[in-house]
Amino acid sequence: MSLRELSMESLLQTVADLTKAVMPGQPEASVLLLVEDEPTTVVSTGQLATDLDERQYDRGDGPCLHAARTGELTEIADTRTDDRWTDYLARAVERGNLSSLSIPLSIDSDEQVSGALNIYARRPDAFDADSRSVATRFGPYAAVATGNLYAYRSARDTADNLQKALESRAVIDQAKGILMERYKLTADRAFQLLARTSMNSNRKVRAVAEDLVHTGQYPSVGLPPSSSA
Repeated sequence: MSLRELSMESLLQTVADLTKAVMPGQPEASVLLLVEDEPTTVVSTGQLATDLDERQYDRGDGPCLHAARTGELTEIADTRTDDRWTDYLARAVERGNLSSLSIPLSIDSDEQVSGALNIYARRPDAFDADSRSVATRFGPYAAVATGNLYAYRSARDTADNLQKALESRAVIDQAKGILMERYKLTADRAFQLLARTSMNSNRKVRAVAEDLVHTGQYPSVGLPPSSSA
């Protein structure tokens, strides 16, 4: 697999699909991304894996979350007899998952970002030393792609937030200009007026500014005592 020829999502899906194809026990696979202890499933090979991932998220614990949080390979040999995470395991048995293996993905400890490659088998004791070795070989591919996906999403979110901030700054500056011209205020005094109106009306400064820019009207309760609408 070439990291240069596949998109991040495609590479992760390929890892999950190959894991399903080569691992024993008629499994389904998923990749979990854990950011500041907030989990999401980024790819999955089927509904079984998605359902069991989400069951663990609802409960706040389980084998895949344990692997992502601790960095430990986490195996359940038989979901019917294991005494950990009993509420979750009852659901796993009900859904036909009888053993599982979660491979931790080390991504960025400084940013509190980790993950796990999860394999949900449909028979008990599905994994031996050879299959565990195969599964762990997929880990670095999944870790690189998941880390890149997180970095891309973070950069996109930062860009979106910056764009929103610039748009807010622009409309606030326009509103300040209107107030400065209309009521002969300084720039600081115009912004203070917007801020006071924002507090009095329990609305964001941007919303107050947008109303003024779009309608040309300003609430009389927000005006300086010496001014008239």
